[in-house]
Amino acid sequence: MSEVLENRTFDEINVGDSVSLTRAFRREDLETWAAVTGNTALVHAYDVAAREGVASEGGGYGSWGIAFLSTIVGTKLPGPGTITRSGNIYHVSPLTVGVQVTGTVTVISKNADDRSVVLECRCIEAGGKEIITGQIEAVAPPKKIKETVDELPRVHLRREDRYLKLLGMCEDLPAATTAVVHPCSDDALTGAIQAAERGLINPILVGPEPRIRAIADAEELDISPYALVPAEHSHHAAEQAVAMVRAGEAELLMKGSLHTDELLTEVLRRETGIRTERRLSHCFLLSVPTYAHPFILTDAAINIAPDLMGKRDICQNAIDIAHAMGIPEPKVAILAAVETVNPSMPATLDAAALCKMADRGQITGAVLDGPLAFDNAADEEAAKTKGIVSPVAGKADVLVVPDLEAGNMLAKQLTFMAEADAAGIVAGARVPIILTNRADSVRTRLASCAVATLLADAQRRSAAGLKAAE
Repeated sequence: MSEVLENRTFDEINVGDSVSLTRAFRREDLETWAAVTGNTALVHAYDVAAREGVASEGGGYGSWGIAFLSTIVGTKLPGPGTITRSGNIYHVSPLTVGVQVTGTVTVISKNADDRSVVLECRCIEAGGKEIITGQIEAVAPPKKIKETVDELPRVHLRREDRYLKLLGMCEDLPAATTAVVHPCSDDALTGAIQAAERGLINPILVGPEPRIRAIADAEELDISPYALVPAEHSHHAAEQAVAMVRAGEAELLMKGSLHTDELLTEVLRRETGIRTERRLSHCFLLSVPTYAHPFILTDAAINIAPDLMGKRDICQNAIDIAHAMGIPEPKVAILAAVETVNPSMPATLDAAALCKMADRGQITGAVLDGPLAFDNAADEEAAKTKGIVSPVAGKADVLVVPDLEAGNMLAKQLTFMAEADAAGIVAGARVPIILTNRADSVRTRLASCAVATLLADAQRRSAAGLKAAE
């Protein structure tokens, strides 16, 4: 909706004129302010106050108060064209988390020599408690300005803490013993050591010992606390690592600087691999700044054109990961180009069949809906516009794509054009497999390890439960 901003020129302003504006003090305000100023301590202080249910002390919050009052001066009184000359703002009382604040500016004097006005400023909480007081001196505009603002610019902050919940869920878990396959690049070795230092994994480095030690020296990494199993080359390292899993010596696999197909070839060998009755599938855990929470996208890396039963396994693998992440009943959207069943579009038929399979217990532990176009799966308003009534639309925790090409393109579009972080994991084998890329950030690598650790713990507890039942 358009908003008209109209100023008051110096000649139109009278002593005693007053304007008020009411806004809630929100975390998003501080995030934006912190992003602009670099003062991240404000966000931390807010979170502490919110967690403890207490008022937020002054200090940096005076910056928020100044910005709030300056907004009133710059948009209302005098309005567009105003030049703020100086301000003396005092924090009288601490702000209460989540409470609405009303800011008021009142003209107390004006000087015709330089068109300056002095405004008395106050901020009061909804309960009447005074929060901020002070004065702002500004130069009022000489000419009338009337502006139409159709929409304020949208600010999308890159939320660095999107994966903190996952990392926090791993704090009380034992570090998972992890065979790191051929960590013969700086990023592969550094990622494994960083995950170990966070207590997520206990790495066993499998690969050519001279190369691994040379990289550790060059990157100044201390690998002395970790086991190192020599291997001649990448194929041999994959073979050794998979054998360690079969022997119960490792409960996770982590891809190093070898090709994914080299590792999966050993994983899938019928006699010596670690395959199960379920098909392997890849899952991206995507954190997109414009979406409410991280979600799982599958499969974008392994199954090129899965059939219906392959998609059943892909769904169940993703559901198991969602459960391990603490989502008791994930909402799974089966994607297609349209949201109606069309016999000419096989993806829509598969989507309908998968939903019925869930009704019959062939897929368990989730709510499925499909076919859903991407906009309907990701945006509740888009679904309402098309008259779609669905418990999944706009709230999806898992997106299941028709084939690898669709998944790979969607993941890369979100990564490169929407600033998404994409952690990778393969499920369906005896143990979770952590897939990382050279371009992955530190937090993305840690998130991949965190998800794998949570899934390994879930499998561990499930096995213990079955053994106890026997």
